[in-house]
Amino acid sequence: MKKIILAGAALALWAGAARAEIKVVTASSDLKYLCERVGGAEVKVESLASGDQDLHMVEPRPSMVYKLKKADLAVRVGLDLDMWVDSLINAARNPRLFYGKEGYVDASAKVPLLEQPEGKVDASMGDIHIYGNPHYWLDPANSKIMAGNILAGLKRAVPEKAAAFDANYASFVRELDEKLAGWQARMAKHKGLKVITYHSSWPYFAARFGLFVAGHVEPKPGIPPSASHLDGLVKKMKAENIKVILTESYYPRKGPDFLAGKTGAAVVIAAVSAGGAKTVKTYFDVFDRVIEDLEKAAGNK
Repeated sequence: MKKIILAGAALALWAGAARAEIKVVTASSDLKYLCERVGGAEVKVESLASGDQDLHMVEPRPSMVYKLKKADLAVRVGLDLDMWVDSLINAARNPRLFYGKEGYVDASAKVPLLEQPEGKVDASMGDIHIYGNPHYWLDPANSKIMAGNILAGLKRAVPEKAAAFDANYASFVRELDEKLAGWQARMAKHKGLKVITYHSSWPYFAARFGLFVAGHVEPKPGIPPSASHLDGLVKKMKAENIKVILTESYYPRKGPDFLAGKTGAAVVIAAVSAGGAKTVKTYFDVFDRVIEDLEKAAGNK
């Protein structure tokens, strides 16, 4: 009997090893969430960045290289936001993950891009993204495209699981459509609301929900605000009755708080990725939280 039990245990271990999970490494926590939704039980996903990090500023580490060495799929934001991923993939020397290979997924593929620069681009313009604004995940409708790119990558990795991935993707889209309808209904009453944002992170969100971004705390992308720039914003906010300032949780509070103190505006601090705050655990939570906070800010002004 003991031999039978041991043999059964060995067989179970062998079966578990044979059914290996697909190892996926993502640049962001939002992409991790989408991979888990589409991949389901077939994937094990790790994100290189945490939800409270600025994706412009992630510092590559040896531990990240090790994760990519073992990965079947690497999923990136793209559009030169996460260029630090390139050095990690090169260091990992995992042939599956090189550009154009079966394990390389750019989540931005086929996303309609905003703020694509025209003409000459140089350093005097600040940290300009040459392919367009990379904060496209802040329009939740774009997550259908992002998840579709992930779906295609998973099918390349494990084509025999295509039906399961398709079903998971369809389930995600159904939930997204329901959520999106609710968010749009809530934001409809605030259509045309003028806001000041810290960085040019919000054009996709603003376009989806009818906000008007009237200015930025940064005078140019990536450039800290000067006293004269903030004074100019104070005058603009008073003249145009702008009463909401929207900033990511990782940006300095000094500029937004100065503006709020001079104008009486409300500062909405947003976690822009899954895991960016205690109450923002998923990609959908990002929008639940920021819309709730915008409703409160707009309702109080």
